[in-house]
Amino acid sequence: MKRISLTQHLIEQQREHDTIPAELRLLIEVVARACKTISHAVGKGALGDVLGTAHSENIQGEIQKKLDVISNEILLEANEWGGHLAAMASEEMETIHPIPNRYPMGEYLLLFDPLDGSSNIDVNVSIGTIFSVLKAPEGMHAPQEKDFLQPGSKQVVAGYAVYGPQTVLVLTTGNGVHCFTLDREMGSWVLTQRDMKIPEQTKEYAINASNSRHWHAPVKRYVDELQAGVTGVRGKDFNMRWVASMVADVHRILNRGGIFMYPADAREPDKAGKLRLMYEANPMAFLVEQAGGAATDGARRILDIQPEKLHQRVPVFLGSADEVARVTEYHQK
Repeated sequence: MKRISLTQHLIEQQREHDTIPAELRLLIEVVARACKTISHAVGKGALGDVLGTAHSENIQGEIQKKLDVISNEILLEANEWGGHLAAMASEEMETIHPIPNRYPMGEYLLLFDPLDGSSNIDVNVSIGTIFSVLKAPEGMHAPQEKDFLQPGSKQVVAGYAVYGPQTVLVLTTGNGVHCFTLDREMGSWVLTQRDMKIPEQTKEYAINASNSRHWHAPVKRYVDELQAGVTGVRGKDFNMRWVASMVADVHRILNRGGIFMYPADAREPDKAGKLRLMYEANPMAFLVEQAGGAATDGARRILDIQPEKLHQRVPVFLGSADEVARVTEYHQK
């Protein structure tokens, strides 16, 4: 079978759909190269002295791992100088990172969660990087936070890398979802799955069941139905899978179907949810919808939400469309 590189795929997509101008293609390639560098650092583990905490907190008040800080720096440094970006925003930083004025300013904005699933770093379980690209608003001169506050439907690119037994890059530019595997010997991304589709029928769900005592009624009702199995209203047995790494759980759903849930709960009533709209929910919702699935916050389509702040949190229900519709309906009732 002919091997198709990431670059060849993007050029062919541009010829077919006219949605990936050269500047955007180069930006995607730079992000992919940064993910390759992060994969190398992750692969070193204890040998590279990258495990353990960095003895610092991020803007979310979470203890940072060394690899969180390293991955954030890799993405910033890789993307600063190319001339494709006006600014970046990271889950690990309080505010935006404008491109230094010694470099040309581009027309795109990049958002990322540099290392998703940090709790899995030290135990060698799959982790990843999530990223999203927006077009800078017309007439923008000096980028500000408000320029990033665009609904997810405005994304021009979304993707993630999973650093697991293989390193894979999953990408959409608005015309389907495609998966590339890192050839570690050649150092190149090779197209290995084209036009991924989430299976409509599923028997799997992903949720952190340790929080069940805090769930709101619609989530309890839905999960109780799944757990009732073949004798319940659903008439079939479901399996629960929970990796505690959103990239790994979503990657499984893209390949095998299922639903991923991170609902709001009663522990902190003032918090709308745990996951961040701009860095996690929006890019994953774009990918899932492009693969034929659905993504809501329990009440509305995630991609329709107008962000109010850079680190806004939301409840997340995404995956196979029928399952997302069912749990969303329970919330609306």
